[in-house]
Amino acid sequence: MENNLDFSNHTVMKLPFKVFGEEFAITDTIVSTWIIMGVLILLAIIVKLSIKNYEKVPKGFQNFIEIIVSGMNKLVENTMGAKNKSFAPYFGMLFIFILISNLSGLVTLRPPTADVATTLAMAIITFGMIQFFGMKEKGLFGYIKSFFQPIWALFPLNVIGELANPISLGFRLFGNILGGTIILALYYTLIPWAVLKVGIPVLLHGYLDVFAGILQAFIFVMLSMTFVAGAMEE
Repeated sequence: MENNLDFSNHTVMKLPFKVFGEEFAITDTIVSTWIIMGVLILLAIIVKLSIKNYEKVPKGFQNFIEIIVSGMNKLVENTMGAKNKSFAPYFGMLFIFILISNLSGLVTLRPPTADVATTLAMAIITFGMIQFFGMKEKGLFGYIKSFFQPIWALFPLNVIGELANPISLGFRLFGNILGGTIILALYYTLIPWAVLKVGIPVLLHGYLDVFAGILQAFIFVMLSMTFVAGAMEE
């Protein structure tokens, strides 16, 4: 039974080279990520071809796409302000990628977001955006000055809080998705009665994969938008 409880990220193929003495390999997470990327690219092509003849009065599939796009634009506008509406394409694509990654466990893939390397990579991108757009909006001196507000004595806490943002973002998403994966694997492995593997797992998948997957994708994107918008505020 213990042999079945394996939650590690398995190596699919080792690459025949090293960088600074470190080996590189293709893992389950990388394969899942490539598959999801391929699906997203295919969907983008389908959308592009489907609305090639743009209609001023949308209907059918074009109407569906416009609802999604306008909804994301509205969400970014309400969260970050009308002047930051240009962030909508990035955060929209980020939400779709995280959502599909979270739900990929339903089709027996290892969710990329169940790997801390994936979630921290996205969190570090958010961290970089916070620093870049904060300095762009306030200037280098003004951005550094913000760490001494409201009083200079809070500088160490402000720095710690800034560095904690990507860590909390990455580990929150990673912990929730990996936790759901582990719970489902434990259920299937430890429950000996086949009858309990028919109905109950639907509820577990519905909550741990679907509900939690959608919720965690939304939380990650909302927090990212809030952090970036906060760094740009005067």
